[in-house]
Amino acid sequence: MSIQIPFTATGQHGFFTGYLEALALVERLHRLLLDVIKDEFERVGLLEINPVQALLLFNVGENEVTAGELKSRGYYQGSNVSYNLKKLVELGYMHHERCEIDRRSVRVRLTAKGRQVRDVVAGLFARHAEGLQTKGVIGHEGLDDITTALRRMERYWTDQIRYIY
Repeated sequence: MSIQIPFTATGQHGFFTGYLEALALVERLHRLLLDVIKDEFERVGLLEINPVQALLLFNVGENEVTAGELKSRGYYQGSNVSYNLKKLVELGYMHHERCEIDRRSVRVRLTAKGRQVRDVVAGLFARHAEGLQTKGVIGHEGLDDITTALRRMERYWTDQIRYIY
């Protein structure tokens, strides 16, 4: 099976090339975000958990959730959620308890230790947001444009998955 690459009238790859560049950039940005969190944790001496686990703590925040809820929000892949939640409970960053209604389901929430990590990540993100704005890297309108475009792509991909079957 060969892939047909669409060409514009000028013979360039046009939109298709831009799309591939955007995909590569999103992937690189995600990996770079994990590296930024890792560097911050090394700076503050927090070496017990990895950046993916830190993002999980940040995204849980003050909520009490199940692994299924985290997956349905689109934050994490299936087996990774279960593994990372188990590790975070073992390390004392999260409390867990069986749901009274559905005993198969486990609800989790942050411990004080987990909230400290969440606060480190929140502080990092706040410093970055301020730096991006004050140094003129990107303004509010530019950020809104990026977010709108990424939400449209997310909606398109979700529709593609939903309508495959």
